[in-house]
Amino acid sequence: MASSSSSLTRLFIPPHRAHHEAAMAASAGASLRNGGGMQMLTKDLVMQRWAEMVLCCGADWNCVSQLWNRVVLRKWLNIGAGSGDSDFSADEHDTSEGETDREGMSGLNHALCNEERILGGLGASTTGDEMSDLPYCLRMHRSEISRAQYVDVRELRIYVGTWNVGGRFPPSDLDIEEWLATEEPAEIYVIGFQEIVPLNAGNIFGAEDNRPVAVWEHIIRETLNKNCSDKSGFKCHSDPLSPSRFNPSDVVLSMEHGLLSESDKDSDGELHPLIERDHNCGLQAKTNENLEAFPEDNLACDAIIDNRTKRKRPEFVRIISKQMVGIFLSIWVRRSLRKHIKNLRVSTVGVGAIGYIGNKGSISVSMSVHETPFCFVCCHLTAGEKDGDDLKRNSNAEEILRRTVFNPENVVGMPMRIYDHKRIIWLGDLNYRINLSYERAHELISKQDWDGLFERDQLKRELRKGCTFDGWFEGVISFAPTYKYEFDSENYVSDESESGRRTPAWCDRILSYGKGIRLLSYKRGELTLSDHRPVAAVYVAEIEVFH
Repeated sequence: MASSSSSLTRLFIPPHRAHHEAAMAASAGASLRNGGGMQMLTKDLVMQRWAEMVLCCGADWNCVSQLWNRVVLRKWLNIGAGSGDSDFSADEHDTSEGETDREGMSGLNHALCNEERILGGLGASTTGDEMSDLPYCLRMHRSEISRAQYVDVRELRIYVGTWNVGGRFPPSDLDIEEWLATEEPAEIYVIGFQEIVPLNAGNIFGAEDNRPVAVWEHIIRETLNKNCSDKSGFKCHSDPLSPSRFNPSDVVLSMEHGLLSESDKDSDGELHPLIERDHNCGLQAKTNENLEAFPEDNLACDAIIDNRTKRKRPEFVRIISKQMVGIFLSIWVRRSLRKHIKNLRVSTVGVGAIGYIGNKGSISVSMSVHETPFCFVCCHLTAGEKDGDDLKRNSNAEEILRRTVFNPENVVGMPMRIYDHKRIIWLGDLNYRINLSYERAHELISKQDWDGLFERDQLKRELRKGCTFDGWFEGVISFAPTYKYEFDSENYVSDESESGRRTPAWCDRILSYGKGIRLLSYKRGELTLSDHRPVAAVYVAEIEVFH
């Protein structure tokens, strides 16, 4: 805590104000120690300290307006630019589809309520108060019977990946196809990163550096849409694509670019052609007769056909990207599934410096796929392999579970927490280590004795009943520890490494919670950009679909 406070003083506080800040930091430290060290600074207390600084310094402190700007303050307190944590980004789409779906669901929910009253022997016009007079177990049982008449249970495939990239800026041609397992495409891709920027004082306490985000999004987009097809054995339960049509020739590509935003609203399939009649390009590309009637234009028509795959709309679209310091979460879905994603909400929790800054913490996403609520938690927990560091990680996880709240879109709805969701996936650099000596760990790695290593894994202990991750599930680990490697190398760091000796560990993990979710695969990738190796899991999840 002392080092964090001194860093802040040097970075942002003028010399003539340093003694005042030191006094307030000491006061804050006393607050933290109060109650056996279990209490943390609240956002109200931080805001109070900030107000005291501004009032005390007055107009003479000119650096306030320059350095303590709103962007930095929001970042410190994990306050979004809008209400709550709503300041995430996504690909543009036609919002009218979502409104139509909500209207349809409202009607179905009304039908369910009426059906529930009828099953209860009360009549469709029965009031809610009369319904509440029924025993709770009877109401729940009859409600489930009623719901089954309107809902089908189906499956979809979800890919989850996590990678601590060690603050390295990615080359634009980085090949992540093997890690994303695109040979069997999923319907949903949940991709989490840690340390997309170096965790230095400037990035932790200064304005957000989002330059790597655009590069990572470009790499993901290119990879997912490179060889997109429906060869997955698990069907996406959404509307079918529109029939394929010809795309425009090179003559009108500039026109197409100008109208692209309008075309995107027409269907879930490929772009509508801007030309389908013979007066636009001298041929009609609908029948073989027309092609024979204009043989001189056959080459132009061939060019149109060859360009079909190039001019397709992307199969996968981004529904959310959110950054908090070095943590970055990006979720992609098949275009045809997008309109069935509802109630998309984000919550960020910082557990780093002073217990609230986002150099460590989580980005969580709540969303409903058709009628089933999912929650994805991407985290970066406290590092270290000293005695007691594992307890700090446990505390981080408990704080994330306690403080993650998804506020409703309107005053009528109720806030949700992580455990309120039916299907939950937790991914990230959890930083749990292996309680073995450096030499013994390397001995077991050389023998590929993963079971022997896993017996001393800290997270395995926390997955037991009554511990931090009680009730959570992790697949069998049958791969080498993912940390710590030399950069751009296949070798673990050695005794001579500048960063110091590190016992290899499975820091990068993926867990699941809840029924109706089945793990298909759990493996690591072999990308050498970072000192971590990426990890991937593929799930099949049940979803409820109104029919």
